Amino acid sequence: MTKLTLMECRKFIDATIEKANEMGVPVSIAIVGPEGHLIALERMDDAGFITPDTARAKAYTAAAFRSMSPRFPDGLVIQQWFKERNPQMLSNASVFTNGLVVASGGCTPIFRGDEMVGAYGISGGTSAQDEEMGIYARGKVGWAHKAITDKLPEDAKAHLNEIYRQVGLSDRSF
Repeated sequence: MTKLTLMECRKFIDATIEKANEMGVPVSIAIVGPEGHLIALERMDDAGFITPDTARAKAYTAAAFRSMSPRFPDGLVIQQWFKERNPQMLSNASVFTNGLVVASGGCTPIFRGDEMVGAYGISGGTSAQDEEMGIYARGKVGWAHKAITDKLPEDAKAHLNEIYRQVGLSDRSF
């Protein structure tokens, strides 16, 4: 099992802060291991006081749900999936994890090959801004947001793509 190192996380945080500064949006960034345990957390000056907790919860959620199913590539899909099927379960999951389940944009699992090695969460902007920062930073440090070997059935891909369309992200596809 490979692990994310603190130095790798630092590079991701630096890249996120670079983009956040460019956008004029102070944020907090959290990175967790595959089991949801915190590796790194940083709050930019002027980021809201609740953003560190939200970023950590987003990262935890991405790790938890991606660990359970390849059908959950990011927070927006998790949110929509539960909205369609069992919205109470999402609220209940937040309660029984002491607030560590938050489904929103700006969180994604991190892969090395086919192994999920962690997840990140960004909080402070809109979901779209948090997503944009994450995509930028992920690209800059070379983190993959999905496994190399695609084991997801075609009907599940079609459903994920429909969810992206529903939440206004038709430029994405799975």
